[in-house]
Amino acid sequence: MRVLVTGGAGYIGSVASAELVKADHEVVIFDNLYQGHRAAVPEAAVFVEGDLADRSAIDGVMAEHQPDAIMHFAAYSLVGESMKAPFKYLGENVTNALNLLESAVAHGVLKFILSSTANLFDQPENMPIAETERIVPGSPYGESKAIIERYLHWLDKTHGMRSICLRYFNAAGATPELGEDHSPELHLIPLVLQVAMGQRESIKIFGDDYETPDGTCVRDYIHVLDLAQAHILALKALDRGSQVYNLGNGQGYSVKEVVETARRLTGHPIPTEITPRRAGDPAILVGASAKIREALGWKPQFSALEDIVRSAWDWHQKHPNGYGDR
Repeated sequence: MRVLVTGGAGYIGSVASAELVKADHEVVIFDNLYQGHRAAVPEAAVFVEGDLADRSAIDGVMAEHQPDAIMHFAAYSLVGESMKAPFKYLGENVTNALNLLESAVAHGVLKFILSSTANLFDQPENMPIAETERIVPGSPYGESKAIIERYLHWLDKTHGMRSICLRYFNAAGATPELGEDHSPELHLIPLVLQVAMGQRESIKIFGDDYETPDGTCVRDYIHVLDLAQAHILALKALDRGSQVYNLGNGQGYSVKEVVETARRLTGHPIPTEITPRRAGDPAILVGASAKIREALGWKPQFSALEDIVRSAWDWHQKHPNGYGDR
């Protein structure tokens, strides 16, 4: 199958692209390199530099490469930033996705996998969070994904577009070749590891007064390779009809637990600094994944926090400056 991967030079998109190549799919990556890296693109993939804000560029890719399916990773994805810049998220994330969807329909590409988010659930009534949980987005970022999911719902009914929305929690870890390199970096595990490598003095903990066992936020961390495998399983299942799946390990780890795990693995003291809470941060987010496990046979291979952090540590030690293109 020929798959168009938007954001395929980014963290999760690049790993998914590499796994698609290993599974003998043809991969065309469309990325503006805003947060992506040319060095992260698999050699066997076709790379097209372009922006989803440019409808003509999307049409050009569709016409030239004629994909069978689309995996949509490209988006602004920072919860905190979205609270400060809502128009960027409610505007550009949604408009760019609409450009992509309109072009897909126009070119007869009716298989679509959306990289969605657990930020659809601000204050969930049940934990772990299942697909039946009511959607109350926790930020403009989460709202943008909710809107795109609704677009896909209606395109199924009006144009027969089959889609799978994968709502996942905190992507983390690395493969030997591909890791996490954002500028600026705002994700917990790479930030903690930067302290261990002497690239920053301490790690900030945003609030230690949450109603959790140690007062810090609890999150469900999923290895990026397990996420990529879920996307490939979803690709195979599109012919069965549209679905939404939550992707989680079913076990949460607090910020302090992540720091302690990194201290143990790196041998570095990793000083911490307690700062005020961030807007839009729920106390606990842990995902249920029984539905995708039963329906598609998905089973995380790297569910232990220690394995996730170790894989990231190994990659960052080999790539102390990330991909070296910033």
